[in-house]
Amino acid sequence: MALLVICALLCLSFWVSFYFVLCNVNGSRSYEWNCRLVTLVHGILAVCITAYIGYVDGPWPFTYPGTKNTPLQISAMVVSLGYFIFDMAWCVYFRTEGPVMLAHHTMSILGILLTLWLGESGIESCAVLFGSEITNPLLQARWFLKQTGRYRTLLGDMVDVLFVLLFVVMRIFVGGTMLYCELISPRPRFFIKCGGVAMYALSWVFMVDIVRFAKRKSKSWHKQQIDQPETVAANGHKGKED
Repeated sequence: MALLVICALLCLSFWVSFYFVLCNVNGSRSYEWNCRLVTLVHGILAVCITAYIGYVDGPWPFTYPGTKNTPLQISAMVVSLGYFIFDMAWCVYFRTEGPVMLAHHTMSILGILLTLWLGESGIESCAVLFGSEITNPLLQARWFLKQTGRYRTLLGDMVDVLFVLLFVVMRIFVGGTMLYCELISPRPRFFIKCGGVAMYALSWVFMVDIVRFAKRKSKSWHKQQIDQPETVAANGHKGKED
């Protein structure tokens, strides 16, 4: 356990150091810009590691929940634990996030700590990391597109559509299936199952916001389709007439 604490502190130091290096290199950018770069790097790294764990290294999380943690699973969780502690502290200090996101970070930290302390259910934690972080790069890309004035383009629309689809598929459908497998299996501890229920419930809280966003986006696209012919007509390009 002492070794895990040291590794977690080293990972925390790495993410903090990486952030300050970015702040020095990108001095003209905001603190949030550099923090989101850290978030983007962690998201890509976490997805790659947990995808390898789930699809190659194993075991399969839907079939073998509650199994002993492997060294690779422990490494992935420690790396993400250091990041979540850093990002939680950053969000609290700058007051950039609301209670829902802070609750997500708190549950992620507590879930990883519990899994490391018990020495089991690492495969479920890695699967949750994969499902929650796979949409993260798209979320950061959306923010960067907004900051650079390229959000209201075809690329911005593609990012939004892919984000919504991935979130619904991974967080709601795949996440719901994994939670069911977790609950019916006799191996995972009771506290791990409770954590799974809490994370899935939080996904539905996010889902409500995403449904509202999708409705606003749909109305915006519909309005653009209506306004476009009017703009063309106003410019004198009416097209073919009889």
